Amino acid sequence: MKNFKEKLALVPNKPGSYQMKNKDGIIIYVGKAKNLKNRLKSYFTGTVTGKTKMLVEDIDDFEYIVTSSELESLILEITLIKKYDPKYNILLKDDKTYPYIELTNEIYPTLKIVRHTKRKKSKNHLYGPYPNVKAARTTVEMINRIYPLRKCEKLKKEVCLYYHIHECLGYCVKKIDKNEIDKMKKEIISFLNGDPTIIKEKIETEMLKASENLNFERAIELKKMLEDIDTTLRKQKIDLNKNYNFDLINFYYDNNFLSIEIFFVRDGLLFGRHNEIIPIISTPEEDALEYIIKFYEKASLPPKELYVPIELDDNLLSGYFNIKVQKPQKGKLKNLMDLAKENAKEQMDLQKETIKKDDEIRLNAINELKELLGVEKVSRMESFDNSHLFGTFYVGGMVVFNDFIPQKDDYRKFKISTEVKDDLSAMKEVLYRRYFKVLMENLEKPDLIVMDGGQTQISVAKEIIESLGLNIPIIGLVKDKSHKTSHIMNEKYELLDVKKDSNLFLFLTKIQEEVHRYAITYHRNIKSKGALSSVLDVVPGIGEIRKKDLLRHFGSLKKMKEATLDELKEILPEEVANNLFSYLKEI
Repeated sequence: MKNFKEKLALVPNKPGSYQMKNKDGIIIYVGKAKNLKNRLKSYFTGTVTGKTKMLVEDIDDFEYIVTSSELESLILEITLIKKYDPKYNILLKDDKTYPYIELTNEIYPTLKIVRHTKRKKSKNHLYGPYPNVKAARTTVEMINRIYPLRKCEKLKKEVCLYYHIHECLGYCVKKIDKNEIDKMKKEIISFLNGDPTIIKEKIETEMLKASENLNFERAIELKKMLEDIDTTLRKQKIDLNKNYNFDLINFYYDNNFLSIEIFFVRDGLLFGRHNEIIPIISTPEEDALEYIIKFYEKASLPPKELYVPIELDDNLLSGYFNIKVQKPQKGKLKNLMDLAKENAKEQMDLQKETIKKDDEIRLNAINELKELLGVEKVSRMESFDNSHLFGTFYVGGMVVFNDFIPQKDDYRKFKISTEVKDDLSAMKEVLYRRYFKVLMENLEKPDLIVMDGGQTQISVAKEIIESLGLNIPIIGLVKDKSHKTSHIMNEKYELLDVKKDSNLFLFLTKIQEEVHRYAITYHRNIKSKGALSSVLDVVPGIGEIRKKDLLRHFGSLKKMKEATLDELKEILPEEVANNLFSYLKEI
């Protein structure tokens, strides 16, 4: 770690945003502070542990921008995080966003599940968030069965199955009375706002009618609908006014980790909850603030009202989102705030040992790899693989791991642009395109390149890296006949002494499996878009005459795909039939 004593002495006691850089000049962390001097000193004086320690060890320099207010520094911080996507800033898990139910404001409305919706820009009716997509889907399916709304995205020229089973009014062929549609919308909106009375009465009436007509199958179906409604509305009640609609957030921290709990309250009911545990980098309060902003920006739909604990700055959040933010100090809302903190602590207690153990395992594996390679740092790893079939549809894939954790936002796909005829040429193109871009755009360089293969692949990587004047360690994952990782090879083509039951070997195997999966998936997507029309042009042994024979015999590619190998052999020689059969099974 560098000594920043002289530079720290010049930092003012003012609010602002600070940016930590690594040895390559890449911004690896962005933060904000009420007092820049005090905050920056905290990183370099005293003892730091956990993820903060890893950050500090990676810092080669820092910069800061003074602002006139804390709100201004918050806005600047978030802007810089969006721009640079620093590796040590908070990364939300699995790109998770919560589903909403949308009733479109059209002449013939539809009911559907949506994500990433802007409330202010939307002209439609939005309800949620729902705790999971299953709950939202159950609700949408149930309403669509009760009310004959439009089911298709675009009106068709003739009626479909929904019309025949009385779940659509036939909007494509009939002009439907506006009053009838308005009545449906009103009842649906009432239900989605938490009042099931009208819908339940409607179902009960229809159920009674079905029983009187001895249509017991329909009566049982309607009874199941009533049960589904009760299940959907069976939410955890809290003793609040029915009109309460807000999100409430609290957190708990311990041992360098922060547990954040979010309650979704709709119509006075605790409708759902969200919990996430993240490592502390700055302070619990600052990290909680950053998490909240990222959470709602990712969801694209912040609540109309937000309650936060006393430790957080409500004015900052209110100013940033332009919504009502409060800190309850007493009464029922304070009790709910305490409950959220209790839940956050419970989740921390349940997971912290697992999280701590996982971190220790990864850290030990990283240290083992550093020792094997004789390098000071191995954090960011980039791994490559190609995929093709019969020399066609060549693609490349790159996956990225930080400390053996996949960074899916950094994954990249490469559609091979040159007329390559072999794997090595394809890999050369992928590697050159990747690291030429790294040089030109001053992107973060990896600490290690992981090739999916042995000596040949390592040689190709070395050739490209050296031609660009870069110095990046390279290893290869040597595979056995089953395409499984069997050995680890360094750039001197030496097999590394790594036990196959070690955590390091398992982590590297995971990288090999992930890059192979990623490349194969992209390859299949490319084929699904372009291969169907040209499949018979790329399979070895199939010319114009055989192509006509196949189409004449099967009539369509669909029927050809459904054919058995023996059926293909009736038209083609055995080797050609085998090739075609294999290809058709892939697309």
